[in-house]
Amino acid sequence: MKTHNIVIVGVGGQGSLLACNLIGRVLLLEGYDAKVSEVHGMSQRGGSVVTYVRYGDKVNSPIVDNGQAELLVSFELLEAARWFELLAPGGTIVTNTQQIDPMPVIIGAVAYPKNLIEKFEQKGAKVDAIDALTLAQKAGSAKAVNIVMMGRLSKYFPFSMQTWEKALEETVPAKLLDVNKKAFAFGVSS
Repeated sequence: MKTHNIVIVGVGGQGSLLACNLIGRVLLLEGYDAKVSEVHGMSQRGGSVVTYVRYGDKVNSPIVDNGQAELLVSFELLEAARWFELLAPGGTIVTNTQQIDPMPVIIGAVAYPKNLIEKFEQKGAKVDAIDALTLAQKAGSAKAVNIVMMGRLSKYFPFSMQTWEKALEETVPAKLLDVNKKAFAFGVSS
């Protein structure tokens, strides 16, 4: 089996590292060799966070190069644009429609880019966009956007819901498990 590549992006505090660990756990439970890696800048100050997930029969490196990611999962719309070059030609962007203004937008130096989804599609990407923030709030916590997005991502894999649930139980703190299971279910059913 060839090595497959997923990139998960967001801003600090959105839980992309937890999401990366969750998908890595699912892949290990399904018998794949999986490598995960995180690269982040000022993540604690709302900066960009990118994590890589690579899986297959044998994976030697956790790093995804430009043009290699079959799936780009974005917890914030502008982050999908920021990391678009990692997406393989014809790849899929699974994105939250939420917009979090970066500092240049906050101070009025630039405007938040418009029509990003249409621009992604014009460049040949398939786009699967959902309002994960609203679904996370419906589940009981705005912080569960990451798990809503993992629920949506699960549609791209042939793995059973039991595998995903087991990985959730092994990855998410017990006191937050109920909210996260609801968030995951909303992501699957949206």
